[in-house]
Amino acid sequence: MSQEPQSYRGESTRAVHSGEERSKFARSLTNPIAQTATFVFDNLDEFTDFKAGKVKHFEYGRYGNPTVRVAERKLAALEGGEEALLFPTGMSAVTSVLLAMLRQGQHVVFMEDCYRRTVQFCKIIQKFGVESTAVPPGDWAALEAAVRPSTRILFAESPTNPHLHVVDLERLVPFAREHRLKVLIDSTFATPYNQRPLEYGVDLVIHSATKYLGGHNDLMAGSVCGGGAIIAGIKDFRNVVGTMADPQSSYLLIRGLKTLALRMERQNTTALHMAQYLEQHPKVERVYYPGLPSHPDHEIARRQMRGFGGVVSFDVAGDLERTRNFIHALRLPYLAPSLGGVESLVSHPATISYYDLSAEDRQAIGIKDQLVRYSVGIEDEEELLEDLEQALAQV
Repeated sequence: MSQEPQSYRGESTRAVHSGEERSKFARSLTNPIAQTATFVFDNLDEFTDFKAGKVKHFEYGRYGNPTVRVAERKLAALEGGEEALLFPTGMSAVTSVLLAMLRQGQHVVFMEDCYRRTVQFCKIIQKFGVESTAVPPGDWAALEAAVRPSTRILFAESPTNPHLHVVDLERLVPFAREHRLKVLIDSTFATPYNQRPLEYGVDLVIHSATKYLGGHNDLMAGSVCGGGAIIAGIKDFRNVVGTMADPQSSYLLIRGLKTLALRMERQNTTALHMAQYLEQHPKVERVYYPGLPSHPDHEIARRQMRGFGGVVSFDVAGDLERTRNFIHALRLPYLAPSLGGVESLVSHPATISYYDLSAEDRQAIGIKDQLVRYSVGIEDEEELLEDLEQALAQV
């Protein structure tokens, strides 16, 4: 049988086979875990040839690892990028990329509905002389006004957490090119199955691989994908600061990625049906899901996404007490702060994610006491909807 690497067309075929050598160590079917901190050389000549790029070799765990490298190649193939890098968490990917690309006196513009830790970090880097400006989603006038001569990066999330705003990449990328800005998109909620920002000209795509890419709530990792030159610069920075993913988590990520297309097909379908059901329910005030025509970004999502994702956010009609009663009445999902795995999870953002903000500050960014975020797993749709029905009947 052929041992030559191939180009795969189908999503599941690419998820299973891309990034991997056909013949692996000891003829194993799955990529083994290279659980080692360092790698040996036969002699100094071999080391010299390695440094000169004449031979392929690994040197030290902080600079690279065979298991990690397979995961990175697979991520690059799925995202349609030249290269990818893995990090210990999604936030370490965000912070490493921004620190690698920005320097004192420069400026970054970010959408204010980005993940709150990303927003916090954009304030933290002020102590290094890097300024930042937050812009409301979809406010193009504010975006234009925010750009300065010192602006270097435009950072957005699409879809966003928890209101699932979708950035119009066909409009955003030309805007950034006009102003000579690098565009970074956190595409965690979309996954490369539903959306490939690089195809629109985005420079870098970031993921919390802890979520859909891993898919089983059993690992933590982050990734960045893009062109070879820009990734090489970030890798040099990563080698210094040490934000390297470990081989065990990388092995779990490889395993999880192989079922990404299957999981996303199921989660896309169930989430859409759940959103449609909730929008018609008298005890639900509003549903936030880009697959619904009522969502303000529905047309954008329909143009640039294959599916609309596995997260549905909604406001329960009533007050905080009714919302808490609804959450406590649910039987199938777990109450937990994460998302994207095979188990359905439910979260109350005002209590779990934004507990340290005042009610007024939460209201200002749309985090109502009645807001619920539901991450759909791969359970049977009928049972998930029945569970919603019985929980809503109790409030």
